Amino acid sequence: MRDIKRRSVASITLAALMLASCGSEGQNISTAPVTVTPTPTPTSGCGLPERKAFAKAVIDEWYLFPNDVASGVNPASHATVDDYIDALVAPARALGKDRYFTYRTSIAEEQAFYASGSSAGFGMLMAYDAAAQQIVITEAYEGAPALTAGIDRGTRISAIGTNSGNIRTIGAIVAAEGLGGVSNALGPSDPGVTRILRISDAAGTRDVTVAKANYALDPISDRYGAKIISEGGRNYGYLNLRSFISSADSQLRTAFANFRAQGVTDVVIDFRYNGGGLVSTAELMGDLLGRNRSTSEIFSRTNFRPSKSVENEERFFTAEPESIAPTRIAFIGTDSTASASELVINSMLPYLGTNMTLVGGNTYGKPVGQIGLDKAACDERIRVVAFATANANGQADYYSGLASRITNSCAASDDLTMPLGDPREASVRAAIDFLAGRACTTRIGAATIGATASRGATGAPVAPDMLMSGRPSAAQRELPGLF
Repeated sequence: MRDIKRRSVASITLAALMLASCGSEGQNISTAPVTVTPTPTPTSGCGLPERKAFAKAVIDEWYLFPNDVASGVNPASHATVDDYIDALVAPARALGKDRYFTYRTSIAEEQAFYASGSSAGFGMLMAYDAAAQQIVITEAYEGAPALTAGIDRGTRISAIGTNSGNIRTIGAIVAAEGLGGVSNALGPSDPGVTRILRISDAAGTRDVTVAKANYALDPISDRYGAKIISEGGRNYGYLNLRSFISSADSQLRTAFANFRAQGVTDVVIDFRYNGGGLVSTAELMGDLLGRNRSTSEIFSRTNFRPSKSVENEERFFTAEPESIAPTRIAFIGTDSTASASELVINSMLPYLGTNMTLVGGNTYGKPVGQIGLDKAACDERIRVVAFATANANGQADYYSGLASRITNSCAASDDLTMPLGDPREASVRAAIDFLAGRACTTRIGAATIGATASRGATGAPVAPDMLMSGRPSAAQRELPGLF
């Protein structure tokens, strides 16, 4: 994500600029590296024609790929704003430049999520194990219903129902309706929606009843999010950042202050399920990794389309009291690692070179960001791809992921039998081995456009196949597999 700030409030994220409502439009964002002119101005009314017209005006003015917008699209031929947007940007999508990065969403929902991680649901990330025909949990969040019900990383779900009399196996659901049927069976992301889940874990197999509820995402887990791993007489910092949201900023400062106090210079940064978020938080993270960088050195470059080049900027490192000077960094990634996560990895590459690595699998491949423009009276925001990002060396366009840019990458599995942050877990183990100077046996193969999982020497996926919602919420767009 990327933020932008001006009189009213407009946001940019690497998932996106926002305009305000019918009548008094303005832009809105949280931290302000870029200022943009609050246009276009929406016409009054929240009817379908007015909303389509606003979406078209946003794309015409701000879309990063103006030559890849379809011409002659008849708005009346499309039943929804979403379908109309899809038709307009279809040429860019066919070229792999916009993999559903341009879309319509709710202003209120986005603001709640990016401020504090507010969302509604079970609070767990789900992946589909096709061989076992089960859902496997990759992570569960503190304070959310799933973990309270005893569902945590590694738990498997074999059946879903609304009551004890209509439980269906995952295999039966997929056979009848495809993977979308599993998402449907889990129900809408509304508080109070209740499901019976047949789960299996170390305690055995049992049915549990879980009700969805509102909860706030803790961006750095109190259980394993930031810690010191001591091994072989050395201290390694481990940081798992779930999402780039505003509430992460103070937690990042606390974590890095501890790393600095402990003399940590070798760091594992776990982005394996981090789909992005606010660029302002990504820039703070760069600063916290930049104690040995000067304020004349570039962290990242932001480039808009030629007609908006006045908005282009270079973001320099800023001194922070909690910053560390890393000697080596091992980033853990999967094909769920995207956007702001990739921005941080790419931006550190010019300064660390072979002293940094990517462990796990290839990243998603999203070197572009959105701005959000609002029709506020309708609680409707158009997230439009409007800028591309590059590092200090001008390296950008990593649509096929970052693995091919990092020559000493190291393939490793996501071991769901082990807790995150545990040095016995395969990806954490490979990361520490790199920091300790030990060799990696298998490099990550570049994924194809579309973010297919990278595969190790055995052909087994190194990243889980995350279960995706057909109509993702703001939280689900940034946290693939969230339900």
